[in-house]
Amino acid sequence: MAAGLGVLAPSSAAAGRRVHPGDSIQDAVNYARPGDTITVMPGTYYENVLITKRLTLRGYGARTVIRPPVTAVTPVAPVAPPATGASAQAPAAKPPATPATPATSATPATPATSGRALACSQADTGICVMGTAEQPVVDVDIHSLTVSGFKRNGIWASYTDRLSVQRVISEKNGTWGIAQERSTRGLFRDNTARDNAESGLFIANTVDREGGATDTLGAVVRRNTLTGNRIGVTVRRVRNLSVYGNNLTGNCGGIFVVGDEGEPGAGDMTIRNNRIHENNKFCKGNSRLPDIQGVGIVLTGAEETVIRSNDIRGNVGASPLSGGILLFKSFVGATNTDNVIRDNVVRDNKPADLANQGTGTGNQFVNNRCASSVPAGMC
Repeated sequence: MAAGLGVLAPSSAAAGRRVHPGDSIQDAVNYARPGDTITVMPGTYYENVLITKRLTLRGYGARTVIRPPVTAVTPVAPVAPPATGASAQAPAAKPPATPATPATSATPATPATSGRALACSQADTGICVMGTAEQPVVDVDIHSLTVSGFKRNGIWASYTDRLSVQRVISEKNGTWGIAQERSTRGLFRDNTARDNAESGLFIANTVDREGGATDTLGAVVRRNTLTGNRIGVTVRRVRNLSVYGNNLTGNCGGIFVVGDEGEPGAGDMTIRNNRIHENNKFCKGNSRLPDIQGVGIVLTGAEETVIRSNDIRGNVGASPLSGGILLFKSFVGATNTDNVIRDNVVRDNKPADLANQGTGTGNQFVNNRCASSVPAGMC
């Protein structure tokens, strides 16, 4: 009976729940126990999803699509399921005449979860993973889903540890495709982020205030495909992570490493073995940045970052940021210091393959295969 209602009964070994078209993903999340796996069957689901506990949410890739609800609905706070028996199953949402939106729980939200739910709904984001400073959400796994067309973000995470986002398609969202702040040890692998208004993949210390860079404790951005975004990957005011094996093409800019005058500085990261070709889409500038076009890798206000063994070709534009690999003078006075750029293939980028601007010290350009540099002599 439980399977017929769209939710599988938890077993003693591994609890699992299954959501079918017409059911509510949020209901399944609310009633899941920590550690449960929720499988979202192929279909289109019109809702925002809020996750505040350890669980796995997985679908069938391009066949499982989460889109904005028809009318704005605040995701409800998680509730504790009954301990045993058939009553432990979540009531299934009946197939509606219009696309499904999250069901409403009769259980009142706590102030903390209510605030997180409201923030997620107001941001109009597809999937939110929201912890708190006192209690980060640990070991959430989002796997093989498509999140499309939200006004803000496809996936947004705050106060998480060991968040894993793999084989997700995040497309045509109004800000970021996949984004994380105030979090540690994130893994972002084999995702596709395309045609998002800002960064396809965005990792920051925090988005609502200035401050020194935070330690991600080894976050990994690996083997993602990023195309048609304003910027492929942005890492802002963070330290200790790796960006490798990604394919970036058709964005306005490839990879941005952004710091400011805060302490500690941004950096202490590795950017390697990425393919960064023809990111020549034009994006109009704003109050923070000039126009963006033809940008491979930009460092601004970064320190102790290693850029090696990347293939960077055909990034061409007339922006102050254009070119293959650019150490850019910071708008807020932060310098690029002690960075190493080595063993890269940097070809056919204009106005230059390599450029070192500003007054930073200790930056090394070693054994790069390139044709032009500013100042001359770095190839």
